[in-house]
Amino acid sequence: MCAAPDHHALLEHLSAETAAGRMIPYLGPDVLTLGPDEPPVPSGARALAHLMSSRVAVPGRIRNNLWHTAQYIETFRHRITVDKLLAEIFKPVPEPNHLHRWIASLERVPLVVDTWYDGTMRAALAGRDDWGAVQGASKARRTTEVPWIRAFDAVGCEVEAEVARDWTTVLYKPHGAAYPDGDVLASDSDYVEVLTEIDLQTPIPGVVKERRGTCGFLFLGCRFYDQILRTFARCIIRRAAGPHYAVVPDDLTPNEIKFLKLEGITPIVLPLAEAALALTGAAPNTSATPQ
Repeated sequence: MCAAPDHHALLEHLSAETAAGRMIPYLGPDVLTLGPDEPPVPSGARALAHLMSSRVAVPGRIRNNLWHTAQYIETFRHRITVDKLLAEIFKPVPEPNHLHRWIASLERVPLVVDTWYDGTMRAALAGRDDWGAVQGASKARRTTEVPWIRAFDAVGCEVEAEVARDWTTVLYKPHGAAYPDGDVLASDSDYVEVLTEIDLQTPIPGVVKERRGTCGFLFLGCRFYDQILRTFARCIIRRAAGPHYAVVPDDLTPNEIKFLKLEGITPIVLPLAEAALALTGAAPNTSATPQ
């Protein structure tokens, strides 16, 4: 798989498309590594699984798998232990980096997909009042008539999911979020019903279905080595207008390469830090919000 000959020019084009509201950022946990300091939370499913298993003993054979690790802890130490662990681990909010701040400054972006549990993107958006978050809801914490989805406004108050249609920018956290109340999908049992229904699009919020219809997706800091990650990405971008692009490293697994090809996602083989600089025009340690 080869990078486009002029990937910097392509990224500058994608930057303009994102600013115009025609390209939706789809963020993975590796985005947290763009800051000048080591993030105070794990930046990936495997790192999180290792941290959880260091605090609650789990069998060695599952320590690389977040969902199996969380399920083991839920089964043998109760769900409340999983929730407490994740709340503790993700209590620190990493400082938004130049990519988070740039995205937050783009008032025409209709949707931002953030697939990790941290509150960094939410913190970057905190200076605005025209946005809110919709998120996946765990089986243990579903509280609304729409069982798969919860919605929170800019100050963290829960609202009806329909309210999201009035927001300029929707932050979509498909796997849940540590803030405001720690409702996350983490264990195998969390995903059983969701994965059963996701091909029917039932767990995808209506506002996401509406806003993706005229846009493409730009994947940043994402890996697709696990079937759950691939399934969510495939179903979230379904029926979107496209085109889709993904900034990826040069060590993709065969499954990741196959996934990108099947879904029509154009890979941009480039270090994430270099790609983020081309998108934002800001150095990683820049403190001012890029314009």
